[in-house]
Amino acid sequence: MTGALVILAVTLLAGVVLYLTRDRNPGPQAEPELPETEAEEECCGRHLVCDKREPLSEPLYFDDEELDRFSGREPSDYSPEEVEEFRQVLYTLLPADVYPWGASLTVRDIALPAELRDEWIMLCNDTTTH
Repeated sequence: MTGALVILAVTLLAGVVLYLTRDRNPGPQAEPELPETEAEEECCGRHLVCDKREPLSEPLYFDDEELDRFSGREPSDYSPEEVEEFRQVLYTLLPADVYPWGASLTVRDIALPAELRDEWIMLCNDTTTH
């Protein structure tokens, strides 16, 4: 019984000492400095999840030069026939080419039709999880 009282007393004493010596006003926390390579990589904000892949400097073509006529169009302005043109190209791509194709459209200022955006994202996710 005496041993339990000694342990209790030591625990209480340690708790009181910690309580009295804690920092009550810590002040602003300094942000950790990132290494120079990480600090330079900022998110472009164009993606739902920050994509750190190397951006395309020149457009790549995937046998889809005919899509260049859609440059500058809004995603919701396509006719059903035009959406099918995009869908035909999308579903004939190799899995590894799905993301680069979308990036190439962006470089070429071609908006993916709104109806295909979710399908393109799903196909991109399928290629990165396998």
